[in-house]
Amino acid sequence: MEEIVEETNGNHEKMVEITVKTIGPARPSCIHVPSSIRVLDLRKLVAGRNRLPVENLKLILRGKVLHDREDADDIFIQLNDGDSLIVAVKPKAPVGLNIDDDDEDLKFQLPQSTSRWKKKLYSFLHNRLKLPDILLMAIFSLSLKAWALIILWFILAPVAHKWELGPLYILGTGFGLIFLNLGRRQPGDVSAYSIFNEDFQELPGTLNADAIDRDIRADTKNKVIQM
Repeated sequence: MEEIVEETNGNHEKMVEITVKTIGPARPSCIHVPSSIRVLDLRKLVAGRNRLPVENLKLILRGKVLHDREDADDIFIQLNDGDSLIVAVKPKAPVGLNIDDDDEDLKFQLPQSTSRWKKKLYSFLHNRLKLPDILLMAIFSLSLKAWALIILWFILAPVAHKWELGPLYILGTGFGLIFLNLGRRQPGDVSAYSIFNEDFQELPGTLNADAIDRDIRADTKNKVIQM
């Protein structure tokens, strides 16, 4: 078994020996690393020693895949003597083909510009509560104003029920949602309702008495011509 010793550059940090097992024909090797190390540094160390691409490496320790960062913070791991580190190399896509990782495409990911507190909340909901990605997408697609209105609605709902105003409260909520989503027409746009348009301008395809009369007259005229 090949032994690789990592220099500490004068650092007196405690060193441990771990076994690196690369999936494939490569032989296992032993390396000495600090007991507490960043995953990113460990990945670079393994990649450099074995001449492997850093971006395609997957490290597995004690049955768990190691990630470099969480919520934009570097992840540190605690290593013990005798630990086995499994190294897997993801194959590169053939030249000319752009093959995306299906698992990554199906996962909900926050934009890089997301605030820190949102990343913390996402980490808690995703990693601790194990919420599905479709639910996380619904949660983080709403603005703070929308969430404030939702919370206010649930606070006022028991009050409406106590005063026996539940049906009116539901109807009012429905009308409120309709008016909030009407939007604003730009100058020159035609309303979806002809009565609100200037000079009662009809929309294309509008069905009214005049259109029915024209269809009847046209149908009668065609029958007379055929006779």
